[in-house]
Parts: sequence; C-alpha cells; structure tokens
Amino acid sequence: MSRSTKLAIDGGLPTVANGPPVWPVPDEEVLLALQSVYQLGDWGRYHGEFSTKLSHQLALMHGTEHVVLCSSGTLAVELALRGLKVGPGDEVILAGYDFSGNFRAIEAVGAFPVLVDINATDCCLSLHAIAEGMSTRCRAIIVSHLHGGLAAMKAIRALADDRGCFIVEDACQAQGATVEGKIAGSWGDVGVLSFGGSKLLTAGRGGALLIQRHDVYQRVKVYCERGNHAFPLSELQAAVLLPQLAKLQSRNRARKASVDWLRNQLAEFEFLRPLQNGARECEPAYFKLGWSYEDTALNGRTRTEFLAAIQAEGVAMGGGFQGFVKRPASRCRRMGDMPASRRAAETTVLLHHPVLLKPVNELQLVVDAIAKIGNAWST
Repeated sequence: MSRSTKLAIDGGLPTVANGPPVWPVPDEEVLLALQSVYQLGDWGRYHGEFSTKLSHQLALMHGTEHVVLCSSGTLAVELALRGLKVGPGDEVILAGYDFSGNFRAIEAVGAFPVLVDINATDCCLSLHAIAEGMSTRCRAIIVSHLHGGLAAMKAIRALADDRGCFIVEDACQAQGATVEGKIAGSWGDVGVLSFGGSKLLTAGRGGALLIQRHDVYQRVKVYCERGNHAFPLSELQAAVLLPQLAKLQSRNRARKASVDWLRNQLAEFEFLRPLQNGARECEPAYFKLGWSYEDTALNGRTRTEFLAAIQAEGVAMGGGFQGFVKRPASRCRRMGDMPASRRAAETTVLLHHPVLLKPVNELQLVVDAIAKIGNAWST
C-alpha cells in the first residue's frame, strides 16, 4: 500500500492539528441523548428507559441471556467471579501480563491467583501454559484480549470445559471484535466490558457483565442489592453509550484500516515488532495498537528513552502493563519464570486508539516521527 492510499475514516470526526488525540470525539447524537435524558427528568436516575435499552442491545449483540450494567469494568470482573461462586480455597488462572485490577479481583473474592505465561506474539494467554497451571483447585480462568491481540477462545473454551473450569472473558479492550466466528465477550461463562473514559465505548466510567446462566445472574444481582443497586450505571451514562454503540462497528473498521496502513508503512523499522494474532477468523478492535520495542536495533536506546522521544514529537504512545512476574509467592502461585510475560512488561509500547480515527495525513505524522527517531538512533 502506498503512502498516498486513502483510508475510510468514519465521517464527522474532528482533526486537531499538532495536538493530543481527542477522545471521546464531539458527537451531535451524544449531545441529543444527554438533552433527551434531561428533558425526561431522568438524569438523576438509574434502571430507566436508557439502561433498559442498552442492556437489551448488548444482549442481542453478544447473544447472551442476561446483562448486568455496573459502575466499572474492574468491578465487573469481581462480580463475575462472585456470580460463579469463586471464593476462598479456589484458584483462578491469570496471565502473568495483564491489567492489575484482574489480580485484585481474584484477591477480593478470597481466591488465589495462579499466574501463567502468555504467547509472545499476541500478549494473550498461552493454551499450553493454562493447562500446566491447572490444579484440582482451579475454579476459573480470566482470559483477556489485549492490545489488539485476541485469545484463542475455541481451544481455551474446550480446555476449560474438559477440566470443569469457568471462563471470565475480559473484552474490555476488544469491544465489537470477532474471535473465531463469535463476538468477543460471548465465549466466556461471563463476559466483561468496560466503559471507562478511554475505552472504545465510553461513559467516563462504567461496565457490563454478559451472563449466560440465570443462577449466575441472580447471584450477581443479590450481591449488588444493598437496599438499592450499590454499583449502578446511571441513565446519563447509558444514554451516551447508545449512539456510540450504533457506530462501534464502522469505527472498528476504520481503526483496522488505519492499523493495516501503519503496519505497512512501518514494516522497515526493525525496532518495532507488531503483535500478531494467533487465533483464526478474527477481526480485532484496537483500543491500543501494540508493538514490542527492540532496543538492540537502536544501539541499546531504552524503551523509556524511546517513549520520551516519541511523546515529544506529539505521538500518543505509552508503555504496557507492569504485569505480575514480581509478585511474591505469598500472593500467588507462579508457573515458572514466564519469559513472555516478563518481556511484554519490559518491551511493549502502545499507540492510543483515537489516533486511528485520524485522516491519513495525520497518520503520516506518526510514521514520520517514528522514522525520525529510528533514523537518528540507528546510525
């Protein structure tokens, strides 16, 4: 693909020259939704017309029986474990490289994290490592789709069923993605979404559980009931999510087109190795676009130095998660040295998704900034 190739970017998105990426983008339909909630007098409520409609649309989208809206994706993981009756004495498989809130969610329910390695190519759980980490106490597996990578859910689902374990599928970074023929979040016994301020669907905060079984749904509802719903999503939040949900797939297609273009333009730069999906029949949703930073290609210049330099050029790029490879044995069981998880924590660099909805001339600025640093440091 040549540098003059045009991308199909969703119409109406603003361009901010020489400035940080804007998210959420100005959206007339979101404004109208806010005004509608105000005019109805529902702006101080939850469990109203908008949250009911959002729950229904999420259930249809994911083919799930039940949806529980809540205050954050982080809490949703904990609620999922509680709904599955995971607790003291149980073990939960978790990737050695993942969001820190997932580790805390396991601890919050009194279970014990078992850390296993990821695939070096896609930052997702290794099927072989999951199998090695399982014991008779294993009750659940938290499977996260990260940085544009998608876990091999068909094989993980088969393994979990064979061993009698539940799956909590963390699709907080993969809203609308397709994984081996099914939408992300629909493979798990419970799927989890996040509506945090930076997410592809944003309400500032918020989350949702996608639940297949009625008994799990009932346990989550009972836990949340403290005289009222203690962890709700408000009507205001539900209202602004609905128009975004309608545009999710078109924006995901635009982001993927941008990713394909950027990878083509950056293929010659050996210091950035793109993550690749091992799972088949996938259509990623890029909340973050991930690379592994190879310092040996730039005369030993560190990732910290690279990120400082690229941010100085105005590119919204940052590091990945710290991961859990240094967690003490008192808090978890680690399966080996987990080299891929360790490397991901040390080398991952991420481009934030609002850049991917920019026109091609602004994407070119990202390429130019990376080329400028690469050319200067490789000599």
